[in-house]
This record gives sequence, C-alpha cells and structure tokens, in this order.
Amino acid sequence: MTAADTVPAPRVLVVDDQTLIRTGFRLILTARGIEVVGEAADGVEAVAMARELEPDVVLMDIRMPNMDGLEATRRILDRAPGCRVLMLTTFDLDRYVYAALSMGASGFLLKDVTPRHLAAAVRLVDTGDALLAPTITRRLVERFATEAADPPAVHTDLRALTPRELEVLTLVGRGLSNTELAARLTLSEATVKSHVARIFSKLQLRDRAQAVVIAYEKGLVRAGDR
Repeated sequence: MTAADTVPAPRVLVVDDQTLIRTGFRLILTARGIEVVGEAADGVEAVAMARELEPDVVLMDIRMPNMDGLEATRRILDRAPGCRVLMLTTFDLDRYVYAALSMGASGFLLKDVTPRHLAAAVRLVDTGDALLAPTITRRLVERFATEAADPPAVHTDLRALTPRELEVLTLVGRGLSNTELAARLTLSEATVKSHVARIFSKLQLRDRAQAVVIAYEKGLVRAGDR
C-alpha cells in the first residue's frame, strides 16, 4: 500500500457544457477510485451544486453559457475557500486561465489530458498543492500579467515578508519546487515548507499558483528570469 492509498479520495464536481466531456471525466475518475458527486453544464449549476454537495475539487470549464467558469470560480471560492478548482481549457496560453489563477484556482488542465494525469492532478490539488507545469505557467503569466486591467483584490503587501521569505517567493515565482528550493538555498525541505506556509499566510494566498501570479505582478520575477 502506498502513501496515496491511505489518503481518502477527493469528492469531485465536474463542470462542462459538453455532455461527452463530463461523462468521459466521470468514467475516468470513477474507474480510479475517485467519487464524482455531481455534473454541471454551466456556471449557474456549478455554483448551486457546489453549495449543495460541498465537493473537495471542482473541474471547471472556462467558456460556458449563462455563467462562465471565471465567475463560477469566484463565487465558489468566496463561499468555500477550502475547495480546490482546476480549470479546463483547450489550449495552454489562455488569458482566462491567468485570471482564474489570480482568483485562486489551483491550476489548469488541457482537455486532452491523459486519464492517468487527470486522476493524479485531482489527487494533487486535493492535498493543498497547486498543479503547475512551470514552463507553461511561466509563459502564461509572462504574457498576461501586464495586461490584467483589474486583478482580483489580494493582500500583497510584501513588506510583511522577511528577506528570506521574499527570496523564497521569488524562487517560487520562477517555478521551483520545494526540493529545488531546498537545494538552491541550502536548507532542509521542512524549513522551506515552513517558509512557504508563512508566505501564504501573510499574503493570504491559496497556493503556489497565486504565488506565481503575485511574484510577476509585484515585479519579483520578469520575463526571461530562470
């Protein structure tokens, strides 16, 4: 038995206006021991079902009728900040994905994701981590961070951070994992995790996805930084 086997499977709400996609995702997740508690065809249904069913993870399409995935994500996370939202998109460099990450979405998946990756992604964000493919996320943020006319209100007073925490946030913004941070800063991974947790608490960030966005918006990381 692996460590993953001892963790209760997340309860998932699938939101997409295409029936075939909802059905396919439900079958994939169910076959891998992950319960799909509901399916919604638009943002209005998603908000209502999230309130009723209290899922751990929401797979959220971006472009839907009646209410799009951005507004649905905002309403769901306002009411249930512990819920994790994974955005579904058909192409990686999508300005709406950037907006969703700013709002607190925990990552994004392309709709042609493999069954194995889909299940792994749902389990990952349920543990409180963010689903980030660093190269894609970096390109996404570099393209759209400077174009955000009205970014969501987030407490981003970096004066609350110590010099070490500011250094850690900068490296998180460059896409480094905790293991890579520990090696770069010559610290234990446990110490790095403590720094990251304090940064999230001080800046009221949900996870690494928002941390990456903030690092770019505040100028800690710029296009081309590695």
